[in-house]
Amino acid sequence: MLVSHEREKLINAIIYFAKNTRFLGKTKLCKLLYFLDFEHFKETGRSVTGMAYYAWKMGPVPVDLYEELDMPEADLAERVEFAEKPTRNGTMLVVTPVAEFDDSHFSKREMRLMRALSEEFRDSRADDIIEATHLENRPWQKIYVEDGKRQQQIPYDLALRRQEAELMRDVIAERQAFVAQFRQP
Repeated sequence: MLVSHEREKLINAIIYFAKNTRFLGKTKLCKLLYFLDFEHFKETGRSVTGMAYYAWKMGPVPVDLYEELDMPEADLAERVEFAEKPTRNGTMLVVTPVAEFDDSHFSKREMRLMRALSEEFRDSRADDIIEATHLENRPWQKIYVEDGKRQQQIPYDLALRRQEAELMRDVIAERQAFVAQFRQP
């Protein structure tokens, strides 16, 4: 199996979140990776893992990974253990690292984002993080609720819309200030 740089980042991001958050199951993992990818895209124009996310009822889901977690590829299975654990609401897939995290695959920005996400959601349960992905003006909300495109891919560029609008307002304000200085007697 050919292992890409993005695949190494994905596996190590899973290890990082497993080591630095509590209650990490399939749902919470998918949401943390979504936030990592979309926040990084908003800042740089590219995702960290390269995964595609789809608008499912419970929020954004990287379908390829979601399906793989039932039967992980060898490179993932060697470094992360996935086990079913009974809960009061049924069973939960628990994610446990069996390998050390390798930060050599990540930029300083990517590490900063992973640290911030793990701190923000360290003690959150799946339901809490699902709520965070359903907030207004978020990409999932736009696709699933506003556009009614259930099960459809969430375009990364939706992460940019608010930022682009803010940037445009700043550019316009700077231009107006520049022009105003020449109008003064």
